[in-house]
Amino acid sequence: MASTAATISAAGAFTVCVFCGANPGASPQYQQAAYDLAALFHKNSWNLVYGGGTVGLMGAVSRTLVSLSGPTSVHGIIPRPLIKFEQGGVIAPASEYGTTTVVEDMHARKAMMGRLSKAFVVMPGGFGTMEEFFEVVTWNQLGIHDCPVVVLNIGGFYDGLLGWVTKAIEEGFIKENLRGIIVEAKTVDEVEEAIRNYTPAEGRFDLDWKSEGKV
Repeated sequence: MASTAATISAAGAFTVCVFCGANPGASPQYQQAAYDLAALFHKNSWNLVYGGGTVGLMGAVSRTLVSLSGPTSVHGIIPRPLIKFEQGGVIAPASEYGTTTVVEDMHARKAMMGRLSKAFVVMPGGFGTMEEFFEVVTWNQLGIHDCPVVVLNIGGFYDGLLGWVTKAIEEGFIKENLRGIIVEAKTVDEVEEAIRNYTPAEGRFDLDWKSEGKV
């Protein structure tokens, strides 16, 4: 199968989903990475889909991209109960954070993210970030999508996670050829290369998901 570069060049606006924390993290390098990632999106005219929060890394990447590329470049998707915690209790103004779509639950949020996105980037985050990340990895393995899944491993944040993948392969729980579902980028600059050169891993499930509502 061809790399993602052909899809990017042929499809007009290219939308990337970013999973990241609703907190800024203990080190300023994480927030700086969010600013730099937004600048990368602007340079490439990529659109952003994200979890809709205005705080933490979510707020940093969305707010920065809107300031560079305008409100139409960002689409936040947030479950109604999280508006209190991730948007300060009010829907964020489009002029600062782009379009916001309110859904009823986490499942609807992830399904919409999947439908709208052609690539996924995982920044540092907590339980919620990991839950979103592993779902799109599993979707890739099952053949629901063949989009790039890039782990932005700032400052070695995800060394333990990537080590777990290696251990799971060694112990026979993940096939070696499926390691390529996940691509590591140690810097923001490497994210572009990882997306453009991504080739779906061999040995993924060849299943027909159309009757199940393909994302």
